[in-house]
Amino acid sequence: MMITTERLTLRRASLDDFPAYAMLFSNPDAMRHISGEPPSTEKTWARFLWQTGGWHHLGFGYFVAIEQSTGRLVGLVGFQDLKRDLSPSIEGTLEAGWIFHPDVHGRGYAGEAATACFKWAKDNFAGRRATAIISPANAPSLKIAGRLGMREFARTTYHANPVILFEHTL
Repeated sequence: MMITTERLTLRRASLDDFPAYAMLFSNPDAMRHISGEPPSTEKTWARFLWQTGGWHHLGFGYFVAIEQSTGRLVGLVGFQDLKRDLSPSIEGTLEAGWIFHPDVHGRGYAGEAATACFKWAKDNFAGRRATAIISPANAPSLKIAGRLGMREFARTTYHANPVILFEHTL
């Protein structure tokens, strides 16, 4: 499974991608709006497995975003269903997410990748509900959600942090 955009190649992760994946998640600036701090290698490995394992059980998961000009893994984008302990519940939805290395922030890669990913999801999961959880302080992601046609439907807390929940019908 591969998606090509103007500047990126989105593909399913392989085990060989884990070192670059772990490097991304070890960056405090990359994790600022996700958990506030980099996870341990153990937690990063668990995240890698759940984000890639969704493909097997759910038919969707996360893509690694490879910068075509360098061949470097610069981010992740995709969907998951984590059955989060969250109210209101988003269980059973395609929960969208994206994370890009801070040294490529401002280049439009996240929006480019998310747009391509949503097109893929519409082609494969038409009529299903997509959701997203975004920190109110994450202005770039809030902007991307809006460009994807996502609309706010709730404000709540998750792990003691305020979050905004978005939704969109594919």
